[in-house]
Amino acid sequence: MAAAATMAAAARELVMRAGTSDMEEEEGPLGGGPGLQEPLQLGELDITSNEFILDEVDVHIQANLEDELVKEALKTGVDLRHYSKQVELELQQIEQKSIRDYIQESENIASLHNQITACDAVLERMEQMLGAFQSDLSSISSEIRTLQEQSGAMNIRLRNRQAVRGKLGELVDGLVVPSALVTAILEAPVTEPRFLEQLQELDAKAAAVREQEARGTAACADVRGVLDRLRVKAVTKIREFILQKIYSFRKPMTNYQIPQTALLKYRFFYQFLLGNERATAKEIRDEYVETLSKIYLSYYRSYLGRLMKVQYEEVAEKDDLMGVEDTAKKGFFSKPSLRSRNTIFTLGTRGSVISPTELEAPILVPHTAQRGEQRYPFEALFRSQHYALLDNSCREYLFICEFFVVSGPAAHDLFHAVMGRTLNMTLKHLESYLADCYDAIAVFLCIHIVLRFRSIAAKRDVPALDRYWEQVLALLWPRFELILEMNVQSVRSTDPQRLGGLDTRPHYITRRYAEFSSALVSINQTIPNERTMQLLGQLQVEVENFVLRVAAEFSSRKEQLVFLINNYDMMLGVLMERAADDSKEVESFQQLLNARTQEFIEELLSPPFGGLVAFVKEAEALIERGQAERLRGEEARVTQLIRGFGSSWKSSVESLSQDVMRSFTNFRNGTSIIQGALTQLIQLYHRFHRVLSQPQLRALPARTELINIHHLMVELKKHKPNF
Repeated sequence: MAAAATMAAAARELVMRAGTSDMEEEEGPLGGGPGLQEPLQLGELDITSNEFILDEVDVHIQANLEDELVKEALKTGVDLRHYSKQVELELQQIEQKSIRDYIQESENIASLHNQITACDAVLERMEQMLGAFQSDLSSISSEIRTLQEQSGAMNIRLRNRQAVRGKLGELVDGLVVPSALVTAILEAPVTEPRFLEQLQELDAKAAAVREQEARGTAACADVRGVLDRLRVKAVTKIREFILQKIYSFRKPMTNYQIPQTALLKYRFFYQFLLGNERATAKEIRDEYVETLSKIYLSYYRSYLGRLMKVQYEEVAEKDDLMGVEDTAKKGFFSKPSLRSRNTIFTLGTRGSVISPTELEAPILVPHTAQRGEQRYPFEALFRSQHYALLDNSCREYLFICEFFVVSGPAAHDLFHAVMGRTLNMTLKHLESYLADCYDAIAVFLCIHIVLRFRSIAAKRDVPALDRYWEQVLALLWPRFELILEMNVQSVRSTDPQRLGGLDTRPHYITRRYAEFSSALVSINQTIPNERTMQLLGQLQVEVENFVLRVAAEFSSRKEQLVFLINNYDMMLGVLMERAADDSKEVESFQQLLNARTQEFIEELLSPPFGGLVAFVKEAEALIERGQAERLRGEEARVTQLIRGFGSSWKSSVESLSQDVMRSFTNFRNGTSIIQGALTQLIQLYHRFHRVLSQPQLRALPARTELINIHHLMVELKKHKPNF
């Protein structure tokens, strides 16, 4: 139907345009003919207006012409006027049909109208009710705001009153002295827990009263008198109790650490005295310092005296130096020397004193050691003495900091007031002992004991002994360096001609050096010190020079080399037992040993095979210079060498092996030298074979007498000693 309406509209528009065109043709431009009985309906079109746009009309017409029905009508040649009237008729019929439908549904429409009217009435009543609710809510909101303001004001007043009540409560509680406090302070013994509790309460009230007095609170005057009397009573009881504990330290055979530990439970007593009666606090501190300083001094003086009685009777003296000969004579009145000077240069088991297990082992008990007839070296006594000093000093420092409520410089000063006399006595004793001490290993072990004890004190957070450790090291290091320099000088000034009969075995001075150097190196490896390594380096240079001086006393080079090799090998073996393989001393002696061993092998091969060695070297030099033709004149010499080697090499090798095993004290070293000599002999004979393979000597008849190199190797293996 919509399409029909569109088509009818289009048809009417075409008819109107066609009629208009005909009328314009009949009437002319003025439009005044008799055909103008009906005016032209232009609708809202105003041809005189500037807004009239013909383009829009054309677009509308073009859109109608695009309609399918219009296109179909135009194609079939339908009369548009007739078609338009037909369409209008159909529209009228449809309109009448719609009117009849509305008439038939008039009752339903009327009912719907009534229902809508009733709904409007209900909605109007609802609107009135909601308006009433809105007005009621507005009044309630204002009432709530009023109540909220009143509540806020009441809350502020409540907080203010609570704050005032809290302040007043604190003030009253701080000023009021309860009867339980008075009873405990006056009647309870100081060792009872309730006395300590009420004493803390009394201290708090006294502090509160002082604070309120500073603010001008008048109520403090009411309780000041009561608090003062209680404070005096508490101070008196505390003073008597602490002084009694301190005096108990003085009883003979008393373990002062027990009452000292008991005092820590009442450390608040001293804090109370500091805050309320400083004069009494100072009196107690001075009494404690005086008592404990005397106790420590007496204890350590007695312990040190008894401890030195269990030291070894045989100690190193100024003549017990590395370069002093064993046969040195002393005066008639001189004390007997050590059974063997080598013992003072040997570490043995003495190094265990710095092991973790021995370092913090229980201290030595002198009377027990005397009953068991036990004796100890000085470093063991030094460790026991200083471990006791370390342990007691740490305990004392921590007690002072905790009981006397001090820290930092004040704690240091109080600690040295207690322990200063003991530490000074210990330093003087050490200085006196070191003045006649010539045992470098003992002094060096003492140095490392101090370094470890200093580390332990640092771990225990006790810095009060730092100055003492520095003072002890300031005594030990110069003495150690002096003893080491004395040994260096003794080796430097040793005259080999005064040492008596010499042989090629390791010298006792080099053995002393090896033991001594390995001892110091093994100790120094734990906590390296560059100064020690420098002094050992000087000693090593002097020992090397000494070995060369002694070797020069032998007439033959072979004996010199045997002496050097035996000494280098012995020193290297001892060093490698204790020192690291990559230490400077080990590397140095290894190089010296290798060089002298190679020289000895050449010296060893020279008598039986010297001619062969000389010929091979000369021939190789000629071949290298391109003068191999000159070998033709050496046929007789070569023949003699071939036959001489073939007839004597076995006996020469046997003699060589026996000579080596007799010359060297270390069988392992002798075996190594024999192997090196046999290897060099095989290489020499192999080179001899290469020379004889030259064209100039290839036709030599004696070549058939050459020993096969592989056969020679098999035979030489039979002479390899096994140990």
